[in-house]
Amino acid sequence: MSILNAGLIELEPSVVRAMLDAGEAILVDVREEEEFAAERIAGSILSPMSDFEIETFPVATDRKIIISCLGGVRSAAIGRKLLQAGQPWVIHMKGGLNAWKDAGFATEVGA
Repeated sequence: MSILNAGLIELEPSVVRAMLDAGEAILVDVREEEEFAAERIAGSILSPMSDFEIETFPVATDRKIIISCLGGVRSAAIGRKLLQAGQPWVIHMKGGLNAWKDAGFATEVGA
């Protein structure tokens, strides 16, 4: 594990779902608006990677923020940027939306 990945926590979709169901986490989807509009995980909030800025990235004091995308690449990249900016740790969902669906979990489709 490199220094850049030292604080990057990767969770399986089943763990993320349990945290969301328990109200312990907020899922931030970093895909683009059209992707999010077409299909998303219920309750997730959109913060597109193309608009990423440290100052405007969602924060929460009462719940953990978990980052997601389609396959896990963009969420890991955003996680590394947050770590570089001084976040001590960042959580992202392994495999993103694809892994969520592969695990048999439902999504919301369309607007």
